[in-house]
Amino acid sequence: MADREERVSRAVLEEAVQAFRRRYPGCEPSIAVAAPGRVNLIGEHTDYNQGFVLPMALPMVTVVVGCQSTDGIISLCTLAKEADDPKQLEFPVPSEGNPLVPGLPKWANYVKGVIQHYRAGSLTGFKAVAASNVPFGGGLSSSAALEVAFYTFLQQICPDDGDLVQKALTCQKAEHTFASMPCGIMDQFISVMGEAGHALLIDCRSLQVTPVPISDPNLVILITNSNVRHSLTGSEYPTRRKQCLEAAEVLGKDSLRDASMAELEAAKARLDTEVYRRARHVISEIKRTAEAADALKSRNYREFGNLMVQSHNSLRDDYDVSCRELDELVSAAVNGEGVYGSRMTGGGFGGCTVTLLEAAAVEKTIQRIKDTYSGTPTFYITKPSRGAHLLQL
Repeated sequence: MADREERVSRAVLEEAVQAFRRRYPGCEPSIAVAAPGRVNLIGEHTDYNQGFVLPMALPMVTVVVGCQSTDGIISLCTLAKEADDPKQLEFPVPSEGNPLVPGLPKWANYVKGVIQHYRAGSLTGFKAVAASNVPFGGGLSSSAALEVAFYTFLQQICPDDGDLVQKALTCQKAEHTFASMPCGIMDQFISVMGEAGHALLIDCRSLQVTPVPISDPNLVILITNSNVRHSLTGSEYPTRRKQCLEAAEVLGKDSLRDASMAELEAAKARLDTEVYRRARHVISEIKRTAEAADALKSRNYREFGNLMVQSHNSLRDDYDVSCRELDELVSAAVNGEGVYGSRMTGGGFGGCTVTLLEAAAVEKTIQRIKDTYSGTPTFYITKPSRGAHLLQL
């Protein structure tokens, strides 16, 4: 699988290099970087509640190639078919008197935010092309991969202090301020700090990271893309976040991380029914995630799978972020031998599911999903991969 993943990554790099040469005749890229998407094994909608998450970086990456320029102009180009037009644009390097601001095309806001908030020195300009094989709108964090890839690119032009936590926080800030998405820290964190062969248990309050090995050759992580796309900006995602803050305030807590289920039940009469259910998901999900990390460490895959299914049911029933297609995929996955568990992953309302299963059960599981799912799914057999890194040109 490692050779196949390397070939796929090199194919994305080659696509970006060829596009750079076409876009900028006479120029040759001198920098190439990659940043991965991620799949969250468990711990959904807990990161902005200062809870625990258990993601892993994927071998699917966003690649940025380019070169520095001295003309004070930033020139960007994306090869993503799903990106809104125009797919290339130019603008002056930001200054104190002329900062960058969000606008159109929307895809460029993720990059502009990173450039505006970059923490080192003065940029003189650059030319860059981005290519990716991270599915857009699939809940595998294509946006964080784009942000982290460009931050890593900027580090090669104008080095910062190398603080990985601050790198992730800056990319998160870019998404908050330029894409208007009040995301938690998980996506940027795992794209920066992912480790090959490990999931990361991230404490989203202390930002402490505990690697959890996933090295059993008989264990497979299967991602199934429903190919139903979602957009949470300005709608459901911010609403959920506000409901969690409201519940924490009623409970007298800084965040739901500090609340127990007993305290929630005691305050039930003072909470709106919907807000109560949102808080019930978060409090139970934080507990499930810690238990799941322990189960994975001890290779208790059956327990881990049970917790995955509980997580999905809670996201469906209490957090209301699943949908018919995701429910179909989870049901089809777990309705067979050799499958430990399955759940939706990502923000919800479409995107992907993640399934933990025995290697011997993969073929039959994929066929069963194809036979019963009402849509046309796409499958990825994957493993934990490294975070952002340089590529050889």
